[in-house]
Amino acid sequence: MKFQIKKTLMIAMIALITLSGVTSCNSEKKLAKQAAIEYAAKLEQAKKDLNAILNDSTDWTLDEQKARVEEIKKMDLKDNAELKDLLERVDAKLARETAELERQAEEERLKQLEQQHKPATTLEDRLISIAGAPDVETANSLIEQTLQQFETPDVPVLIIISRMGDIYDYDRPTTIEKYLNYLKDQKVLNVRVENIKYNDQKKITELELIKK
Repeated sequence: MKFQIKKTLMIAMIALITLSGVTSCNSEKKLAKQAAIEYAAKLEQAKKDLNAILNDSTDWTLDEQKARVEEIKKMDLKDNAELKDLLERVDAKLARETAELERQAEEERLKQLEQQHKPATTLEDRLISIAGAPDVETANSLIEQTLQQFETPDVPVLIIISRMGDIYDYDRPTTIEKYLNYLKDQKVLNVRVENIKYNDQKKITELELIKK
């Protein structure tokens, strides 16, 4: 009788161990399946985003595109051959675009620098330089230089707005200092020099402009 009980207990223990092993195996399979599904989803989304960047079909900025690429690189999906190829192509594309933006920025910087240091050989050149100054500090410096050509900062500036034969229609008179500051603020020159009067010291005593 005791032998029978021991045998029964042993069979039960074996069955329990076997059942436990089967349950553990099934759980591991479920986890592995879930991990595979998640991996496939991440891989598919990564490919989709990289193709969108290559085709310029996103509304992301260049910095946002770079951030997404770095995020994909950190996902440990690079063992996929197709993804590796996409990453290489996207990296090359973003590098070209970055270089082009840097080239344009440098070109604009040199252009502004050239404009800033371009010698103003005529009064009209100086007016153009003030209107096109890249910043207030540069404009103020150009205004100071230009005022040195005038007898005083209050030299009158007459602006012709229309002309019919010998009949002239003038805008409201202003002074050279006020007009130069107006150019600095408006950043537009829509007149040309019509007439200039000088004193014996070759300083301008009156300036007449006409609208283009």
